[in-house]
Amino acid sequence: MTINGGGSDGWELFERSRAMIADGTPVIELTQGEHDIPTDATILDAMHAAAKEGQTGYAPIAGMPALRDAVAARIALRSGVPTTRENIMIMPGGQAGLFAAHLAALDAGDTALYVDPYYATYPGTIRGVGGVPVAIPASPAHGFLPQASDIAAQAVGAKSLLINTPNNPTGVIYDQATLDDIAHVCIDHDLWLISDEVYDTQIWEGTHLSPRALPGMMDRTLVIGSMSKSHAMTGSRIGWVCAPPDMVEHLSDLATNTTYGVPGYIQQAALFGLNAGFALEQKVAAPFQRRRTLTLKALAGQNVLQAVQPHGGMYVMLDVRAIGMDGDAFANALLDAEHIAVMPGASFGAAAAGHIRIAMTTDDAAYVDALHRIVRFAQSQT
Repeated sequence: MTINGGGSDGWELFERSRAMIADGTPVIELTQGEHDIPTDATILDAMHAAAKEGQTGYAPIAGMPALRDAVAARIALRSGVPTTRENIMIMPGGQAGLFAAHLAALDAGDTALYVDPYYATYPGTIRGVGGVPVAIPASPAHGFLPQASDIAAQAVGAKSLLINTPNNPTGVIYDQATLDDIAHVCIDHDLWLISDEVYDTQIWEGTHLSPRALPGMMDRTLVIGSMSKSHAMTGSRIGWVCAPPDMVEHLSDLATNTTYGVPGYIQQAALFGLNAGFALEQKVAAPFQRRRTLTLKALAGQNVLQAVQPHGGMYVMLDVRAIGMDGDAFANALLDAEHIAVMPGASFGAAAAGHIRIAMTTDDAAYVDALHRIVRFAQSQT
């Protein structure tokens, strides 16, 4: 009850679609951010070899030095910010990184800000560490970009701000001006900035900028990274937090008393994946870039569904308000009528109400067919 605040966890429609499948009803699931391709065989080979070689015992709590070095080099190359292994804490997935970062930044009862729309776990993560979550609305009228005045209005007495760019669920990438404004508010109000950047390899339009690279932000930013989206390793549970060295020491103390690190054979597989270079990341990202184009093509020539331009990530948000339905009603009716499961926008916050989120996570032919059926369904509701 504490984690969800006594309310919804946002996953009711997903659970309903899974129940339908369990009962034998075929459902096209466009709900969860799960790749429709497996982890690359070469990564799995590296994982298997490491396990066979004996890397099944305790691994270094903060992470294997070689993996921490590889993550640091990746971040330094992409952000331009000097980064060493002392800045890197290996975590059992990005979600664990989010939890640990908030636990390090907050004391019980502290206010933690987050931008709405948000990934469904954000407010629960904050409550889970004893914080008080406060949403900063990023409205459709502003292209789902948070406004500095809205952040500043809630920042007095707060301790942290959580952002996500490229953004899940909207696909929006925060531009330079938006990140500059966020940095100024964080500095003026002495906030920790927790920057969830797990979609940083899925950039379709524009440029990803890590706010850690902005003036005055390196020592107050905690960056969450993961192999889940970049290397299709969702089930391997391997990610990291990039932070100032003293914060990494605190995170290591936390891990000593909770997870006790990440298995060595998984870390070795992650190291192999990072060392494989950008080509492997492009291979994993390519289906979503292709389906983004297919999405925009399928939506062209109709005016009942309006796409939020997907600049990055593996999702597209559709505005269904022109039909006179909210996202919950549309998504549930679509599931009943067409056996297509999408996520109601309200699962990701009040700012996304009136929208649905589609995960571009099934093969091209089935995906395009589902899009055409969604459009026809929407047209039938007008």
